[in-house]
Amino acid sequence: MARIGVISISDGRDHVHARNAEFIAAKQAGLVESLRAAGHEVVVGSDLVSRNDLAGSVAREVAAAGVDVTIFYYAVWAFPHFTMLAADATRSPLILVASTDPTEPGLVGMLAAGGALDQIGRKHTRLWGAPDSADGGAGLVEAAGAHARAAAAVASLRGSTFGRFGGRPMGMNTTVANTDEWMRRFGIDVEEIDQYELVLRAEKADAGEAAKAREWIEQHAAGVHYDGNKLTPELLERQIRSYLAIREIIAERKLDFSGIKGQPELTEHFATMDVTEAFLNDPYDWNGPKPVHITATEADMDGALTMQLMHKVSGDPALFADVRHYHADRDIWDLCNSGQHATWYAARSDDPAANLARVNFYPEVFFFPAGGASVQHIAAPGQMTLGRLTRENGEYRLQLMLGEFETYDDATTRELVNQSTPEWPHAFARLDVPAERFLSRFGANHIHAVPGDRRAEMRAVADLLGVRLDEWSRG
Repeated sequence: MARIGVISISDGRDHVHARNAEFIAAKQAGLVESLRAAGHEVVVGSDLVSRNDLAGSVAREVAAAGVDVTIFYYAVWAFPHFTMLAADATRSPLILVASTDPTEPGLVGMLAAGGALDQIGRKHTRLWGAPDSADGGAGLVEAAGAHARAAAAVASLRGSTFGRFGGRPMGMNTTVANTDEWMRRFGIDVEEIDQYELVLRAEKADAGEAAKAREWIEQHAAGVHYDGNKLTPELLERQIRSYLAIREIIAERKLDFSGIKGQPELTEHFATMDVTEAFLNDPYDWNGPKPVHITATEADMDGALTMQLMHKVSGDPALFADVRHYHADRDIWDLCNSGQHATWYAARSDDPAANLARVNFYPEVFFFPAGGASVQHIAAPGQMTLGRLTRENGEYRLQLMLGEFETYDDATTRELVNQSTPEWPHAFARLDVPAERFLSRFGANHIHAVPGDRRAEMRAVADLLGVRLDEWSRG
């Protein structure tokens, strides 16, 4: 969850503030209690702002706590210039929240303050409601939390490092972004790492650890389908050693998220990166729980950036897939890409054994002559938020939509997967957008997703990043 600062703004007349202080404090306490009950860390200003000097000092104090977002709370009429002084003392995103208790003009205070911020171009979000009421409270706290999670995700980009293993794959311009723009717009540095570093490190990786991992996979997976050619125990261990190698590089170079080119060099001459990428994106491996390290195949920079933001706002692994096929007769999409679906998506369980019980490791297909295992499963059903940061005429936009992953009986599933590549992972998605609109306007062949309805957070992400929002729905 996020760290949220709360500062209550009051009337500047001493006798009015003295009358209102207890009322403001009680309303603030209700808001703070509701935010904490939702799981957020809340930093509360040490005083109610009723003077010029307090506006600056209280705001600086809250800002020094490293909050992701600051709420200015209006339970009563508040002098607008206090908001201006407090806003100048903090760089975090701002949310203005008004109490709707009709006994005091909190809405008036918020509107006056918001208008003053508009005049100087200080962006902010406005919310209103009673956090302790059954009707509007959950909505207010949920909306504030969504903005706070988005602010935390965006803030986490600054000072982070993206590790790009290899360059542009197979001429795919949509996977390559300008490193200068990433630093200027997002505060992200791009560390360029040759793929040969992976090969060298993989050859030196701990053979005992790789054997242990292979045995764990063989024990828990639905099947490891060795064929003596494209998939052997030795090739699977090579893929595992690649995972160990990149984990070592991530730790050494302090990489926050990554992308691996893979094609065509590694897939022609070494091994596919499917196992490596799947377990990097998983919240576990054979040694137990671990942090998710967002990793995009085909060194897809905009894909990895989208996944990192989705992961930060949701806490879940993010899915990477090609938009492989549209089944017009069923109005469903086959989202499929070699090995990139984290195994977590097979059952969405905290128990890796429950997920792996639905995962098959198949010999790779003809695209990848170096061989190795693909990581195949059918994504578990449920509501999903899907989208991607794409670029149009050099400008970023967030293309966003809601969808539903579906599963079917065994016969139907076999029929569908056999129409494309049965050895690869599949997510069958019903999207809340007409196919004609999607295919005419979506700006890449890669798409990304996380469970649940995270559109509120992603809308706020787009606003905080200053990028255009293209949100689609059938409505």
